[in-house]
Amino acid sequence: MAGRRDGPLMKDKDKDKVRSRIVFAIVIGVTLGCVFAFLYPHGLFTADSPIQNRRFGKSDLKVGSSCESSERISMLKSDITSLSEKNAELNKQLKDLREKLRLAEQGKDQAQKQFMVLGEKYKAGPFGTVKGLRTNPTVVPDESVNPRLAKILEEIAIQKEVIVALANSNVQSMLEVWFTSIKKAGIPNYLVVALDDHIENLCKSNGVPVYKRDPDQGIDSIAKTGGNHAVSGLKFRILREFLQLGYSVLLSDVDIVYLQNPFDYLSRDSDVESMSDGHNNMTAYGYNDVFDEPAMGWARYAHTMRIWVYNSGFFYIRPTLASIELLDRVAGRLSREPKSWDQAVFNEELFYPSHPGYDGLHAAKRTLDIYLFMNSKVLFKTVRKDARLKKLKPVIVHVNYHPDKLPRMKAVVEFYVNGKQDALEPFPEGSDW
Repeated sequence: MAGRRDGPLMKDKDKDKVRSRIVFAIVIGVTLGCVFAFLYPHGLFTADSPIQNRRFGKSDLKVGSSCESSERISMLKSDITSLSEKNAELNKQLKDLREKLRLAEQGKDQAQKQFMVLGEKYKAGPFGTVKGLRTNPTVVPDESVNPRLAKILEEIAIQKEVIVALANSNVQSMLEVWFTSIKKAGIPNYLVVALDDHIENLCKSNGVPVYKRDPDQGIDSIAKTGGNHAVSGLKFRILREFLQLGYSVLLSDVDIVYLQNPFDYLSRDSDVESMSDGHNNMTAYGYNDVFDEPAMGWARYAHTMRIWVYNSGFFYIRPTLASIELLDRVAGRLSREPKSWDQAVFNEELFYPSHPGYDGLHAAKRTLDIYLFMNSKVLFKTVRKDARLKKLKPVIVHVNYHPDKLPRMKAVVEFYVNGKQDALEPFPEGSDW
């Protein structure tokens, strides 16, 4: 049987078919490449790829998931740790910034800046209804300042308020009348800061709350031997710790007789509420004093504002930045000006306004009722001679105007507590010297 022989024409046709197939395959490949490039721009095997998320065999799934989960968990733990550290650092920075804000000294526009930070902005209301801010915010209590004192105050203070008096052995007799009257008036929240061992023992033996400070050479030298004015000046340094601990203090000298609970008669709307050395409404609460200078002719009369000073031996002070600044200012000046009188410095710092070269204290203040918180000039010059005023029962009587303090204190007790109507009569209005 003879075989078929392929001619040149058949060979050419076969080659054409092969070329066509190759071209067709290339076209299909390019087309598919374009389609996949468009649909999967980041590649087929990325984490978000549908193919990557497709189910494979069981073994493949186990190995892939296990590796990926382990790595993912490690990454998340690392992120959490990092974020926690950053959060702790941010909290520390925030705390530091708040502390700096609280302790920042008052400078230009400080009141406005403080209000913008601490207060909310308001629109002014109708005429006659607008009232400005009267009370500064209290400081954050810091028990680390004096843990021992903090523990004592926690036990005796009521609503974070306490009467405080400083005393050394030189005023023992007056101190005994002082704490006896407090007990008689039923006042539980009071504390004696003993400036020597004798007073500490005296208080303990009489059931009087007492606190003796840790040794301090700068204070102890004055505290143990100093006179009335020297000891009085120490209170501005000692009171600071009470305020830092977050307590409001009713500072009291020991030449005071208590007849009622003073905390029932406070307004608590100011940084400082103080009794006055004034002897009537004008001198205690202020008046327009006209100064006459005839040589000025038409302009001979100049109007001035006058007020008798606050008594630095009896005042209520709240734990605010302004109050602490007041104590710092007074204590600082007394240390620099040893011959200065603490009451004069106290009033100058409290009342002098800001002026070129001087930044005044931005503290709110209130004058206490002079017939409730009575000084001895009011009592012996006015009240004892007025039948109506004699019927009033003051909250306290401060024998500040007279050097014969102890007998007058005892006479006050006889008159107001024991009802002896002529107990005040033997004493002159003033003093013999």
